[in-house]
Amino acid sequence: MAGPIRHPIPLDSLTDYIRQNVPVISLPLTIQQFGYGQSNPTYLLTSSNTGAKYVLRKKPPGKLLSKTAHQVEREYKVLKALSEAAQDLPVPKVYCLCEDADVAGSAFYIMEFLDGRIFEDPALPRVTPEERAVMWKSAIVTLARLHKIRPEEHAALKSFGKPSGFYGRQVRTLSTIEAAQALVKDVQTGVEIGKIANFDEAMKFFSTTQPKDRSTVVHGDYKIDNLVFHKTEPRVIGILDWELSTIGHPLSDVSNLLSPYQLALEAGASVMFGETKGLIPGATPGLPSRQQVIEWYTQASGWNILPSEMYWGDAFGFCRNAVIVQGITARAARRQASSAKAGTYSERTPKLVALAWKYVSIDLLHLRSLGC
Repeated sequence: MAGPIRHPIPLDSLTDYIRQNVPVISLPLTIQQFGYGQSNPTYLLTSSNTGAKYVLRKKPPGKLLSKTAHQVEREYKVLKALSEAAQDLPVPKVYCLCEDADVAGSAFYIMEFLDGRIFEDPALPRVTPEERAVMWKSAIVTLARLHKIRPEEHAALKSFGKPSGFYGRQVRTLSTIEAAQALVKDVQTGVEIGKIANFDEAMKFFSTTQPKDRSTVVHGDYKIDNLVFHKTEPRVIGILDWELSTIGHPLSDVSNLLSPYQLALEAGASVMFGETKGLIPGATPGLPSRQQVIEWYTQASGWNILPSEMYWGDAFGFCRNAVIVQGITARAARRQASSAKAGTYSERTPKLVALAWKYVSIDLLHLRSLGC
């Protein structure tokens, strides 16, 4: 999935930095850029001498819209801390963090390259039905393993967030980001991105009605395409893209992972959001049901998620994803987008926003009927 470079890196200064700070990497290097990575440009480094491969992730070029996004420094630190706190958690090894923008144009870090499989389609095509079930179980059990880490027991993790009030902070942060992104203008047309319809009303509800507070290490964007599976075996060997990791509510990760199941039930979802129709019940042999995945999580984590909590998590997750997609659209308008597919999100944004509010409206009515 690595190919032409869309965001150039000064190879000479990068090579000098690696020579002085990361001697384990044999020089010279060839560089390619991955097609994925909506937030931070991601590159494949290959040693011309040994053939060894490494991954470099850096902040986008230019002035950034949000101080809370593109935190490659945070990503490096959490990967380093987790590798020390939980040896059974599959996270890539990190080699260095460089915060000197003069080296590569912006802050970056280098980690190991995991030679495995990445699936954009959560229905996991091109595997047997038996493997499909085991792979989904591996994905959710790996998440439960992350959530069982006690941040208060590890000095390096305690600083990643506050031990309570996660969703309240999320509401405030998302509101600030949404307002800033709405004002972004396309550099060619001058047209503003605009506010997300009904967003403020939804945030008002979420600020006053929340599930029981819980606290653990959360990934922040846990989903199938952020996992690396073994090349031939049905198991997770790596979790990628940790820039949103914090101390927070585990429901946020669970609902994010399971959101494609909800999208699959929407007419035209495969056109709007990529291949999700394979998750329609009965469409893909061996694919576990959403409820089965939740039960696996309960068994592995020891936390029984209430149906009302999942409803709330779904509603909040769709609003949060609307802000994320709004951000991708904003970066594309400013010509700062990292992914080769970023342009397509401009077309999906209004449809995703409408779908998000639809789910919020349904879930709010359900939640009010439950009195939660």
